[in-house]
Amino acid sequence: MRASRLISLVLLLQSRETMTAAELAAELEVSERTIYRDVEALSGAGVPVYADQGRNGGYRLVGGYRTRLTGLSREEAEALFLSGLPGPAGDMGLADLVAAAGLKVLAALPASLRDAPARAEQRFHLDAPGWFGDAEPPPLLRDLARAVWDDQAVELRYRKNREVSRTAEPYGLVLKSGVWYLVARAGGEARTYRVDRVLSVRPTGERFERDDAFDLPAYWRGQAAAFPRSLLREEVAVRLSPAGMRGLRYAVEPYAAERAAAAAGEPDEHGWVATALPVESPEVAFTQLLRLGPEAEVVGPSELRARMAEAAERLAALYR
Repeated sequence: MRASRLISLVLLLQSRETMTAAELAAELEVSERTIYRDVEALSGAGVPVYADQGRNGGYRLVGGYRTRLTGLSREEAEALFLSGLPGPAGDMGLADLVAAAGLKVLAALPASLRDAPARAEQRFHLDAPGWFGDAEPPPLLRDLARAVWDDQAVELRYRKNREVSRTAEPYGLVLKSGVWYLVARAGGEARTYRVDRVLSVRPTGERFERDDAFDLPAYWRGQAAAFPRSLLREEVAVRLSPAGMRGLRYAVEPYAAERAAAAAGEPDEHGWVATALPVESPEVAFTQLLRLGPEAEVVGPSELRARMAEAAERLAALYR
């Protein structure tokens, strides 16, 4: 652990030229006293670290000293491609690898390009999780990430409608709208599991051979496209005002709004159109269509129309 920190300290000084003890301590998440000890250890090992005194002082490397310890390990090279997702990388236990890889790349850049990472960070930021997702990652995410990296087969216990157990070959992890999913082969086919529903992960001790033809991004695109279709198995007949048509995409899933727009008939003299709206169930449709207020009329099924009428009467009574 200390050796890794000493290397990181040298790489920081190499990439930023001069840093105070406080700045180094903040970067390496240690105390300033630890930095003082580390600098002494580096000096004793022959690394020319010089301390500039005074208000604008700090530590720097003398005489253009450059370490050759900039070669990336395989783990760091793979983790480097997660550097734009520091939060998710940390959730998977890869924060240290990403940080080390970033430092090595920064140290290898010529002086004229060393401000590139800071410029990019101040201009673009990706915040992957949803607004109201859980603050803590799923407890077994790191175990699954380790199995994914190592191509390690695992015994999964998983809760859906009931608890199931199966041997799985974990191919990849996907973060979608703040929710982590595991893509794994089980029973001879690719399956998708929500990580927060995984109850236990036990490595089998056996490595599996990946199918080179399997494309994780392509698989997930197919899953993402099929998911809304699999949920929206029913339809309700509705009439929508022009404002209702405009607001529909804010009240229902994008796929349902697109289907409804494609199925819409010709507007009447007031601009209202009749269409079929795909829904998960009448219960969900009731909640969604209430958001459109008087800009939507349910034509059928009759039970849903009656429920909407009752809700409208109760609203009218409240506002009289």
